[in-house]
Amino acid sequence: MAHSQSISDKLLERILSSLSDDKAEDVVQINLQGKSSVADHMVIASGRSTRQVAAMAEKLTDRIKQEFGFTSKVEGKDAGDWVLIDTGDVIVHIFRPEVREFYQLEKMWLPQGGSASAN
Repeated sequence: MAHSQSISDKLLERILSSLSDDKAEDVVQINLQGKSSVADHMVIASGRSTRQVAAMAEKLTDRIKQEFGFTSKVEGKDAGDWVLIDTGDVIVHIFRPEVREFYQLEKMWLPQGGSASAN
């Protein structure tokens, strides 16, 4: 297994545990390897309010900085409807449920009739 792959997997694992700790809802993980040169994984999650979405994003970026030593690119945190966190290997989208429903990102990336990996 390549070195960067293990970093990518550790990062993904930490992102999923951070979101879980902060009570994210409907967390979906999509493997982008071979589908996109942008990242290895995409994670989509929901928060119940703009405040929760912003707080989850902030805690996640803080944890990544402390544990992995780099700063993630973040967009949309001030509005709190949809925050995009780009860690390089993993792209994280945190939405309010109605905003997530509107954009339906999962449908873009998942095969027709397919389901996302829950592990």
